[in-house]
Amino acid sequence: AVPILQELIERGEEEDACIELLSNILEVLYKAQKHSAGKGRRKDCGDAELAKVKKHIQLILERLLHTVNRRVIVLDRENTLRSHYVACMAAILSQMDKDHYSSYIKVFPSRPELMDFLMEIFILFKDLIGKTVYPSDWMVMNMVQNREFLHAINQFATTLTQMFLSNSSFELQLWNNYFHLAVAFLTQDSLQLENFSQAKRNSILAKYGDMRATIGASIRDMWYNLGHHKIEFIPGMVGPILEMTLVPELELRKSTIPIFFDMMLCEYQLTKSFSRFEDEILRKLDSEVEGGRGDEQYKQLFESILLSCCRRHPELAKPGENFVALVTGLLERLLDYRAVMNDENKTYSMSCTVNLLNFYKEIDRQAMYIRYLYKLKDLHVSYENYTEGAYTLLLHARLLKWSDEANTAPMQGLHSPSLHTQRQLKEALYNQIIDYFDQGKMWEEAIHICKELAEQYESEVFDYEMLSDILQREAKFYEKILKVLRPSPDYFAVGYYGQGFPTFLRNKIFIYRGKEYERREDFEMRLLSPFPNAEKLKSTSPPGEDITSSPGQYIQCFTVQPVEEAKVRFKDRSIPEQITNFYKANHVQKFSYSRPFKKGPKDPDNEFATMWIERTTFVTAYPLPGILRWFAVTSTTTTIISPLENAIETMMKTNEKIMSEINRHQNDPSLPINPLSMLLNGIVDPAVMGGFAKYETAFFQESYLQEHPEDEGNIEKLKDLIAWQTPLLAEGIRIHGRKVTEDLRPFHERMEQCFVQLRAKVESQYGVREMVCFEDRRSGRPRSMAWGSDWERLSHAGDRQVLCMEAPPTPKPAPRTTESEDRRNERKENRSSTFFGYRRQDLRQSISELPEPKDEKRRLSCNMSESSLGSSDGKRPPPSQDAAGAQPSTAGPSLSPTGFGGRVKSASKVPPLPRKISPTVYETFLEHSDAAT
Repeated sequence: AVPILQELIERGEEEDACIELLSNILEVLYKAQKHSAGKGRRKDCGDAELAKVKKHIQLILERLLHTVNRRVIVLDRENTLRSHYVACMAAILSQMDKDHYSSYIKVFPSRPELMDFLMEIFILFKDLIGKTVYPSDWMVMNMVQNREFLHAINQFATTLTQMFLSNSSFELQLWNNYFHLAVAFLTQDSLQLENFSQAKRNSILAKYGDMRATIGASIRDMWYNLGHHKIEFIPGMVGPILEMTLVPELELRKSTIPIFFDMMLCEYQLTKSFSRFEDEILRKLDSEVEGGRGDEQYKQLFESILLSCCRRHPELAKPGENFVALVTGLLERLLDYRAVMNDENKTYSMSCTVNLLNFYKEIDRQAMYIRYLYKLKDLHVSYENYTEGAYTLLLHARLLKWSDEANTAPMQGLHSPSLHTQRQLKEALYNQIIDYFDQGKMWEEAIHICKELAEQYESEVFDYEMLSDILQREAKFYEKILKVLRPSPDYFAVGYYGQGFPTFLRNKIFIYRGKEYERREDFEMRLLSPFPNAEKLKSTSPPGEDITSSPGQYIQCFTVQPVEEAKVRFKDRSIPEQITNFYKANHVQKFSYSRPFKKGPKDPDNEFATMWIERTTFVTAYPLPGILRWFAVTSTTTTIISPLENAIETMMKTNEKIMSEINRHQNDPSLPINPLSMLLNGIVDPAVMGGFAKYETAFFQESYLQEHPEDEGNIEKLKDLIAWQTPLLAEGIRIHGRKVTEDLRPFHERMEQCFVQLRAKVESQYGVREMVCFEDRRSGRPRSMAWGSDWERLSHAGDRQVLCMEAPPTPKPAPRTTESEDRRNERKENRSSTFFGYRRQDLRQSISELPEPKDEKRRLSCNMSESSLGSSDGKRPPPSQDAAGAQPSTAGPSLSPTGFGGRVKSASKVPPLPRKISPTVYETFLEHSDAAT
């Protein structure tokens, strides 16, 4: 003890404290020895003798203080004092046996004094354990201290059971301090042997044993000793007991996990439920596992032990099973989340975060749900996924009301204490969401939020200044929709096969939403980076059991196409492409992948005859985009497309592509002509792609119809599509001729020659199709073609089916009303117009001004025939069939086999087209028509 005393004495500013401290320690030792049952060597001493000894010690220490040279100690003064104090105390405690403790306890004259002593000693021990005074690599000093502390704690536990357990003497706080001390001792870092090397672990076990098992058994026994007092420790002790059971020591877990069932049973017997216990363990489990505790072994032990306990008690069998399923489900998600939370690639951290927040939403734990919402939002913003961040914040905003009620949920993120009411928080969230949608170019979604805010400002809070601001923001979003380029994202299907993947990925398929301009190669590289050992599957077919059950990792990736849902409000309307294109790639939940394969005898000269398509449709759990850039596939369906059906789809897509290019060039004359050139030339020049002659050879032969009589309707559809392609090509070539440069003039003339031959052939075999409409005069509004697989969508508007073709601008008639009224009337007409139809006023204004075609080739796409105008009484001639009955020969409207209405003329000869119509004659015709109606 002399070196320890000497170093203490050298602390010049702590002299009096050192004297007092060491005197008290020695007094404790002297008392214990005085009252012990020795072998007669010790002589009982009175208080006078004790005081004399104490005085003698003080004199010695004071003499040492004056004789030892003072010097500066490099170590921290407070920590040095604590280490010496702990060393002295450990030395004293090592000399005390059971009799010493018993004798010392008897010295206290009353229970309150003894209780105060135990309170202080428990707090002291817990403080010394939590704030270690020795470096972590001082194994011997730490283990000696722990050994003596464990011995003392167990001795004081005996005193606790004997003197503070009965109904009259029970002290809740004292018992609570004991349990917290025991758990702190068990979970301290210096006792976690799995963190040491094997040699060090063996040395500790050989000399000191595993003290965790000893103190764990003591905690378990002390808990069961509580009897009916247990309910007073629920839910307060749930967290410490959970922390103890999470220590990775098998025997300790087996002996302490049953305490949870005892807690459940205790609360259930009193309240017929164990909701308080359940709430607390779910809350604590989240923080403990995120902090690094828990593993798969613990999940399995927890499940097996508690299920076994619950099944022995019929009243707890069913609720107990539900509880175990709940906790193990949470544990699985938490372990997945912890496994990826520190990865550089946060993709899978986002998936695990969504799994957790969905879990908390299902079990109605709003505080935890909101906590993970903001974790997910922060991840998205860090990766510039602003659209997904906005959708994530929107989930929180939807939980709030437009009211002045106080916020009950805990505040998260930057929305701080200044936002006291739900209205204030919701408004702040909405403004943040609008900013994120703006950054993500999701202006349609931002407009919805703006409208809701505007309604509040206008009708609820009457804040017209804020109303003005939000309406201006909304107007800018409308402008951006029409003027800012937004590339459509690609979508990828990704399958994770093999047992080597974590459970949330294993043998599952996901649909990913790519970033702007992201190539599939770049996406695959980003996808494979977290799994360097994964093998990429080359086939797009579903893998077999040899892959899904293997211990390895296999990733399958291919591009899929979004399947647009039909928009009722867009039906039969002339909609700008900028608007419709958004819905083709957003708010989509179905995606398709088409895999071609050969079936039947091969025809080397015509692959279309045997080209079958296996089409797989994937349905995701939620629409994309959403709170993630990917979602799991919940169902898949596979259909087989015959070669004829494939030909119909190909023709439909080709026609739609032609229409899209026409609209683009009508809207923006500065666009380069090369894409249009390649598209048109590939169709009209048979030497390039063979045209539709392959279809005629494969499907229009009499032999095919005899073998496949059920395909007669589809053959008519294909013929009709080929016929309807002619006016589209005519308009495309007209635009091409207007924009072509002199260098490409020979190319254009060659294309025109091919088209003349093509049109003559099509019109002679499949009839003439005429499609006319007058482009909306508002500039900057390209029209979208309502062309798709569902031909019934193409409506029969009025007396004529029309296609959006460009018509030259026409002069306005002399206004009869004010200019502002004219503009309002025009806007009303534009809003009420449909795509496949014509407006009477537009027709009245423009038909008389149509320019005379320069040649016969352009008449079909620029003028209307006499028969289309009808007779003077406004009636149209009745339809008629030709002798063969295969092709309609009406000059008026008819419904084609595809459902596409319009004028279908005789296939034999094109009737003469009218020249320019006199405005006077036409006005007279309209007056007679109005009188007749």
